[in-house]
Amino acid sequence: MTAGQVIIAALFAVALGLFGVVEVVARREGSKVPTLGEVCGVVMRYRVGPLPVGRIAMFGFWWWLGWHFLAR
Repeated sequence: MTAGQVIIAALFAVALGLFGVVEVVARREGSKVPTLGEVCGVVMRYRVGPLPVGRIAMFGFWWWLGWHFLAR
């Protein structure tokens, strides 16, 4: 692995760790921070007229994630 690949992998690990920390903080009693599930629920309900823009965005995100991590 090159130095750039190591740095990118480390940044992804840090981002994943931060998601975990935010989720733990959100699940504490009396926390005002929304959980990841609550955020996804709000995004999924977003519509512009009859078009479910939030669902399309979530589908696109999961497609991008799968393409980059599973299609190799």
